[in-house]
Parts: sequence; C-alpha cells; structure tokens
Amino acid sequence: MARRSTSLAGWEPHFLSLLRIVSGLLLLQHGAQKVLGFPPGGGGQGINLSTLAGWSGPIELVGGVLMVLGLFSRPTAFILSGFTAVAYWMVHAPQSPYPINNGGELAALYCFVFLYLVFAGPGPWSLDNALRGSRR
Repeated sequence: MARRSTSLAGWEPHFLSLLRIVSGLLLLQHGAQKVLGFPPGGGGQGINLSTLAGWSGPIELVGGVLMVLGLFSRPTAFILSGFTAVAYWMVHAPQSPYPINNGGELAALYCFVFLYLVFAGPGPWSLDNALRGSRR
C-alpha cells in the first residue's frame, strides 16, 4: 500500500474546506435559479411553500449559503444530505433504476458529499471554526 505524501497530506484540511465551499456554491445556484430567477435560463419557479417541490429552492439557497460560509456546517450538511436523497428517490428513481438514465447522478453525488461533510466537518476555512477558535 502506497504511503500518502506528507506534502499533500498537509493540504487535506484545506481541500475539505474547498469541497464544502464548491459543493455549497453549486447547490446555491440551483436555489438561486428557482427562487430568484438568476442566473436566467432555468425557468425560475418562485416560492410556493404549499408543495414539497416549492421547498426545494429555499432549501438549496439557504443551505448552499450556509455551506459556503461554513456556518452550522454539520447540521446543514445532514439536512442537505437527506434533502438530496429524497430528491433522488422521489424525482429521479421512478424514471429508471439507473442514475445515468434518470438524471439523478448529481442528486446522488450531492447526497454522499454532504453526508461525508457531516462526519468530516467543515475544514479550517469556515465560520464554525472561526467562532469556536479551532482549526477543525
């Protein structure tokens, strides 16, 4: 088994933060498009909280912002992991059992990235750590 290079291992916590930030930005754009109609081209739906689908935009927008900031990271990641799992099983899986055919690869990947962040934490570049005064 190959040993991990110590020069790369030192960057591991920072890339954990980068994974959290980029995942949050990518999710945030889905919510911004649904709630704010920006960026244009995605057919902004507005907010209709009387339907389950109507909650997706606000959850993506607020959850994405919290993940980018690294604020309430673990509970937010837990909620987003469950949210994206529900999105996969309710929206994509009924179309086909194969993610490549049902368009659910992104929802499945988000689910496991956010689940990983529940256990790994936000990394050093986060408001959670700044407020706690810790490194991880």
